[in-house]
Amino acid sequence: MNLIRNYRNWRRYRDTVSELSRLNNRELTDLGISRSDIHYVARKAV
Repeated sequence: MNLIRNYRNWRRYRDTVSELSRLNNRELTDLGISRSDIHYVARKAV
């Protein structure tokens, strides 16, 4: 079960990074996120 959970967490992290990376700087600023914070925010989403 840990393997499945780890895979789902990794997918959620990867999907979050991908979605946030598609946003432009203004959209990220509206969300209160800087481009350098994307990986940090994605880790918190897991």
